[in-house]
Amino acid sequence: MARPITVKIMRLPHGEDVPLPTFATAHAAGADLRAAVDDPVTIEPGRIHLIPCGFAMAIPPGYEAQVRPRSGLSSQHGLTLINAPGTIDSDYRGELKVILQNGGTDPVTIARGDRIAQLVFARYETPELVDVADLAESARGGGGFGSTGTQ
Repeated sequence: MARPITVKIMRLPHGEDVPLPTFATAHAAGADLRAAVDDPVTIEPGRIHLIPCGFAMAIPPGYEAQVRPRSGLSSQHGLTLINAPGTIDSDYRGELKVILQNGGTDPVTIARGDRIAQLVFARYETPELVDVADLAESARGGGGFGSTGTQ
């Protein structure tokens, strides 16, 4: 098993009493992110709101953090992330914020400390991108959206 990475997290003044990301169980892939809002925020159906989390972090090079919706909020309230998964690059040092969208039919209120999303850390590689005149053939070819499994 690979050694775990270390991610340094810095609380921001407006997030001092908000719990840092936490893994709910020993085998959870995602750490819960919590809202660092001063006052409750109500997100009307169809609307988008940027919710601060009250911390910044330093992710090691070669890793990213993916912000993903919480399944409970999605299934019960229609609350999701408009850009899911959102990527946080290893060189970003600003506050982590979550772009929530209410895809449900009722307003949803987010209070300070509410679990609003989850954070998954993933390794990535940066490939060398090469400009070429043509590409090798493949079984799929140029078939796109919905083209597989139709023949």
